[in-house]
Amino acid sequence: MLQPTKDCRDRKALLRFQRHNLLSIRCIREDEVGFVVKKVSEAALTQSPVDLSKTFFSLTASIICRVALGQNFHESAFFIDQEKIEELVTEAVDALGAFTFSDFFPGVLGRFLDLLFQRHKRINKVFGELDAFYQHVIGDHLKPEGRKDPDIVSMMLDMIDEQGSEDSFKLNMNNVKAILMDVFLAGIDTSAVTMIWAMAELVNNPRVMKKAQENIRTTLGVNRERITEDDLGKVDYLKLIIKETFRLHPALPFIIPRETMSHVKIQGYDIPAKTQIQINVWTIGRDPERWTDPDDFKPERFTDSSVDFRGQHFDLLPFGSGRRMCPAMPMGVANVELTLMNLLYFFDWGLPDGMKVGELDMEEAGNISIVKKVPLQLVPVRRY
Repeated sequence: MLQPTKDCRDRKALLRFQRHNLLSIRCIREDEVGFVVKKVSEAALTQSPVDLSKTFFSLTASIICRVALGQNFHESAFFIDQEKIEELVTEAVDALGAFTFSDFFPGVLGRFLDLLFQRHKRINKVFGELDAFYQHVIGDHLKPEGRKDPDIVSMMLDMIDEQGSEDSFKLNMNNVKAILMDVFLAGIDTSAVTMIWAMAELVNNPRVMKKAQENIRTTLGVNRERITEDDLGKVDYLKLIIKETFRLHPALPFIIPRETMSHVKIQGYDIPAKTQIQINVWTIGRDPERWTDPDDFKPERFTDSSVDFRGQHFDLLPFGSGRRMCPAMPMGVANVELTLMNLLYFFDWGLPDGMKVGELDMEEAGNISIVKKVPLQLVPVRRY
């Protein structure tokens, strides 16, 4: 997200920032996933249904708040609670995906119609609340004791303090807020959505669920007390499940829009310069010309396949491609893999209220991100 300037001090600050990310995110992620396992274990004692939709959103919000803000919801009192943050993120995503006239009539006409019909009222409200939230966080970090525990805000404020007058690019508070906006809106929602769809598909496909659990438990061994990031990448079948989830349920059905730099002709259509283009990765993932049985959840389709989700294969683009692809892809994938590995190792899962396989509501909802319309509730049974 941040590019080093010519100044050596800035480069050193950036390297410290990157090293901090690699080391601290691992500990934070393991702690937060462990907390989820503990809470699910409590529900398993009474065989009570667990709202996994809420659980996953709470998990990703906790990870992001600790990494970005240094705030641990489980240990410290914060001026804004976890549910409010999740609510703000959801409202912001919905507001960004709402229709505006400017999207279809660029220029004065579109802006006039948006003003006339108050299309930006909701966006301005929610982003005003987010701006106040970011300002409060930055204010806390500017206090003498505010940077005792390194986090993303601390690192960026340190970079601002170390900037020299000769620097060609100067980081400012607006840049800090913009980065926090990216972290929150892209980090909390997308990972949670992917985990929800993965668990929904697994419980709808008992064969795949059983194979995944057997593969994880055989690979990691029995009676493990804890699963850590050292175990990531060991379970091949789980990787296939994550790929198949990205194919069927990309968190963002349309990747971030691009704008043409010059006139181009695509399949006989003339596309003028400065035209906004959106790539429908949801449709690509279900294209029958590219995929066999495209509507079926079949992780085995990726066995011995070179197709990956890291932007090099245009059949599978959940994170986009090129210079503008999602910069937080490694963090998001690790969040998903570690969480699923823990939940599938330690627990067996069933449907609540006498529901049978195939009766789970899989209806989609949303605009920018596509979520499961009905929250996912499953009953855990502790295995180890």
